[in-house]
Amino acid sequence: MNNRKDVHTALQESFKNLILKHSFDKITIKMITDAAGFIRPTFYNHYADKYEVLEEICYEDIFKGSEMLIESKMPYEAIHYMFSRIESNKSFYLQAVKVTGQNSFEEIINSNLVKMFKRLFEEYGTSNEKNEKFSVDDIAEYYSRGLTFIIKRWIEEGVSISAKELSNKYKVLVTNSLDDIVNDLN
Repeated sequence: MNNRKDVHTALQESFKNLILKHSFDKITIKMITDAAGFIRPTFYNHYADKYEVLEEICYEDIFKGSEMLIESKMPYEAIHYMFSRIESNKSFYLQAVKVTGQNSFEEIINSNLVKMFKRLFEEYGTSNEKNEKFSVDDIAEYYSRGLTFIIKRWIEEGVSISAKELSNKYKVLVTNSLDDIVNDLN
């Protein structure tokens, strides 16, 4: 494996297999490189630490494909795609969601969602200038935090409903006012 992508793929696959057997905290760089058939310096030529591996796996698996949908102004399809990817790799994400702290799974998801929402606003031609209400950055952060909560809770509950059902529930949540939702609860 001489090419960078092949090394990344091998290290990511090794990490994915290890997280299914061990808690994130117990996984060492040596374990990752041994399972991938590399030496430790090879790992550090590609990644700073195992958090960066997790971040790249999440980006490649969940967010990379949604970018094309965002560019096509298809936000609900992009969100459904993300849910579907998590559902398809449920075993991995059931372990990944347990990664906490400064470089937590939650923060990885949120930071990628902020970028995704900002990109969506760019596609719709929304400026990043502040007005008397909220900036694009504020709105992106708001929706990102809400969607991060939904993703995290869904995974923590064992991905108990389908991606399609969760997509439908999310769409209802973001396309209705708080008044509408409260009235529907009564």
